[in-house]
Amino acid sequence: MLVRFATLAAAALLGLTAFSQSEAPALPGLFGKVTGDYYAPPGGFYRVRIPVLPELGGEIQDTENVVIFDDGVGTHISLACIPLDVSLKWEFETRGTKEFLAFFFANYVATDFSNRFPGAKVEASFYVPDLRDGALLAYMLLPGGSFFENKNSILDTPGDTPAVAKRGNLLFVRDGRVFVVSIELAERVTQKSVFQKTPEQENEILRERLMNFTARIELPSPKPVRKP
Repeated sequence: MLVRFATLAAAALLGLTAFSQSEAPALPGLFGKVTGDYYAPPGGFYRVRIPVLPELGGEIQDTENVVIFDDGVGTHISLACIPLDVSLKWEFETRGTKEFLAFFFANYVATDFSNRFPGAKVEASFYVPDLRDGALLAYMLLPGGSFFENKNSILDTPGDTPAVAKRGNLLFVRDGRVFVVSIELAERVTQKSVFQKTPEQENEILRERLMNFTARIELPSPKPVRKP
């Protein structure tokens, strides 16, 4: 069963699991493991260098398929690693990487965000053929969909309408799994009185953050093919 992306992102509001670099690999409340500076999900399909610091309020929440990193100030990142079922494998093999990623984003990620946040829309999307053997970058506007709403918006005045959050998403496929990285542009909410950027400038900021985080994701080397 495919994960509901917006629901899992919202689950981060319920209380995350604090971590320490000196902790044992398995932490209470986590499905995955934290070892030193790295998080690995159940099954060890990847490991990723943790992008938040415990001494600065960094926390982690996960399920079997999704991990969320948050520091409550300026970082809110989710990473989903979803196995392709028989139907999605057929879609991938039939459509090819570029068309499959567009299909998956439209039908699962964007649709779920739209169901949760009425008025949500895709602002722009781009295919990057030389990233992770093909990756999709997509930017969404989510009315009322900010993790940072009412947390750090100290520059905003009471009675403001709910902020329109902006998320950058990066998708790629590896070893029968689709990876979805999603990052909120915190400044759009926490500093919206002074953060004045064009949509293109916002996209560039999110692109850099998505690329930097994706570079932290370490994937196992492909298994050698045995000759008959």
